Amino acid sequence: FVETIHPSFHNIIAISAFSACLLTLFTILFAFSTKRVRRSLVFRLNVCSLCIVLTMSILTGFTNGKAIVYPFNQVPRSVFVATVVFAFFPPLLYDSVLLIRLFVLYPLDETPPATLLRIFAFPFCVKCARAVVVTVGILEYVEAGKTTEALMQDETIVWFRNPYLIAELTMQIADNLYSVTLFLYNLRIRTEPIRSDGITISGCIRQAFYISIANFVFPLMFNILLLTFVTTRHSPNTGALLVFINNYITVMGVLCATLWSSRREW
Repeated sequence: FVETIHPSFHNIIAISAFSACLLTLFTILFAFSTKRVRRSLVFRLNVCSLCIVLTMSILTGFTNGKAIVYPFNQVPRSVFVATVVFAFFPPLLYDSVLLIRLFVLYPLDETPPATLLRIFAFPFCVKCARAVVVTVGILEYVEAGKTTEALMQDETIVWFRNPYLIAELTMQIADNLYSVTLFLYNLRIRTEPIRSDGITISGCIRQAFYISIANFVFPLMFNILLLTFVTTRHSPNTGALLVFINNYITVMGVLCATLWSSRREW
């Protein structure tokens, strides 16, 4: 019995710790924002991302909690499917927050359409491909089991070297790499005039470092870790825990980058 509830127990501990951190960031986000900032699209997407990941925490906690308390009476199939959807679909929204931040550097009313097409065509196509891959993968997984117990048993079979999951993680890495590289490149270009005027740019460099660490390095590390795990290990329980942690790390990175920078500094 103890071995059976171990994975669920670990999931509950992890989501409790990360949910507490996100609630703190949620409070800070409102406490340090102005009315003008709260009206911006990026701020609203940040709040939406927080609500989604907290909803994922509730669903995951309920699913794993019932598996511990009532191991022979699992949650309804619809609840389990909703947990899976909230675990794999939201990263598309989280990554879109960084993409929308690029519109600050390339305003729609000031940038030529040809330039906008060259810059945003690749991330837009990648996100559409990711949405298709995740949708097909989840539908295929859900249709394979008619009950919650059947879906849990199928996890062991469908997890290892799942082509849909491998494709999603690979495209997520490429998507993040493109968006963050373009953002930091333009940030460096726009600090060149300041450097030429002899004004210290230590604050800009430090902020660029924080943004790159939050938005790219940590999420990239977890994406690579997940990709390696999917292709080498037959442990869906540990893999699911890494998927949850990847969601939390991505949201926390987006929120921290927003708190560290403002529209003027972008």
